[in-house]
Amino acid sequence: MKSVHDMGVAELAAALKSRALSSREVTQGLLDRIAAHDKQLGAFLHVDADGALARAAAADALLAAGNGGALTGVPLAHKDIYVTADMPTTAGSKMLDGYRSPFDATVVARLNAAGTVSLGKLNCDEFAMGSANENSAYFPAHNPWDLGRVPGGSSGGSAVAVAARLVPGSTGTDTGGSIRQPASFTGITGIKPTYGVCSRYGMIAFASSLDQAGPMARSAEDCALLLSAMSGFDERDATSVEQPPQDFHAQMVAAREGASAGKPLAGLRIGLPREFFPAGLSSDVNAAVRAGLAELEKLGATLVDVSLPRTELAIPVYYIIAPAEASSNLSRFDGVKFGHRASNYDDLLDMYKKTRAEGFGPEVKRRIMIGTYVLSHGYYDAYYLQAQKLRRMIADDFQQCFTQCDVIAGPVAPTVAWKQGEGKDDPTQAYLADIFTLPGSLAGLPGMSVPVGTGAGGMPVGLQLIGNYFKEGQLLHTAHALQQATDWHRAAPSGL
Repeated sequence: MKSVHDMGVAELAAALKSRALSSREVTQGLLDRIAAHDKQLGAFLHVDADGALARAAAADALLAAGNGGALTGVPLAHKDIYVTADMPTTAGSKMLDGYRSPFDATVVARLNAAGTVSLGKLNCDEFAMGSANENSAYFPAHNPWDLGRVPGGSSGGSAVAVAARLVPGSTGTDTGGSIRQPASFTGITGIKPTYGVCSRYGMIAFASSLDQAGPMARSAEDCALLLSAMSGFDERDATSVEQPPQDFHAQMVAAREGASAGKPLAGLRIGLPREFFPAGLSSDVNAAVRAGLAELEKLGATLVDVSLPRTELAIPVYYIIAPAEASSNLSRFDGVKFGHRASNYDDLLDMYKKTRAEGFGPEVKRRIMIGTYVLSHGYYDAYYLQAQKLRRMIADDFQQCFTQCDVIAGPVAPTVAWKQGEGKDDPTQAYLADIFTLPGSLAGLPGMSVPVGTGAGGMPVGLQLIGNYFKEGQLLHTAHALQQATDWHRAAPSGL
């Protein structure tokens, strides 16, 4: 049998159900691995060893009684943007250093109810603002494929934990690409579902019209199992979509009409937006993405040329709308109700100023200032309102594409993971790296990253798949077919 750390969610679930392994021994094995390797990786902000072992023992009791579910006993870890009652939640910020929530986020509660074993909280860019995990107020996470490179962000800790085999799966959040980009940079699979499929209740808000929860794991099958447990309507979240529970694993394995064992994707039309393959796309990324597309063709898919003409406008649109919403959402962190409070101040206004100056990092301050500016009197119509109009036009472009294809494909990012510190002097450089993920986020569409080999320096490259609204099953089916025929998703960083 494989080592427990080399097993994915589906493999572990099967081994636990058959009693070939106990949750306690799996959990202890992963805790030992975290203790041995995480100091150099920086994936975890908090490890709850005692709590995890207690939860594992409870899972073993359920399994022994024959009452376990599909995920009972499987260890996971959560991005530290989700509030948890039994562990601290910081959102990667000094503003919430040591904060403990009185309740669990809905996504966490649902995975707990499914029997998973939470090992701890994972590093992230402060308040999920970043593309490299270098904006964490505590320490950066390091890409396990090359410790001198970034893992992507903001769900960098979640990606590192899975890629380094510290956990079989994790939760992330995606506002402008923060599941897909780190998944691509670290060689794992991650999916952002349609906006509203997973509850945002208990997810510390960055940009409320964009934030969405999703799983990160080794394979599409692992992601399907996790997403099935995480998703569903939540009356406490006004943006939650009211639809019946989804079995994404069943949708993933269901055969396409007219397909065969050798051609499981027969009849699937995959659109390639010309704007996703610009002259500036790195040749190594282009080669890996093209190799993935060639495999999809072998599986029966047909490639179709399409256009998303407003792709370049997604960057300015996103960096007006997201900071505007952040400016509003982060106004609650004022030192009065919870979180950090300045120790020395003269009056209430002085306390507000000093608390926010001390608690927020530079990138958060930058986005709050941008957001406050574009919402201010005299600029709202010129910036925010125009950005919202363009957002609708970007969404309409996707709908035009979906009249010609079923799935849209392309690169996740223009390059492989860059070296740590490269974007420190010019934050807009990191913003530009989101050009292929932002359009789908602005439209609220589901998207995922699937490993398709390596590029420069042996660094992983992901293929992005984007589907129409509520077509997560189709995306997972496409990715699963690719992963059944290839082994790119099984590659692991050496030296760990």
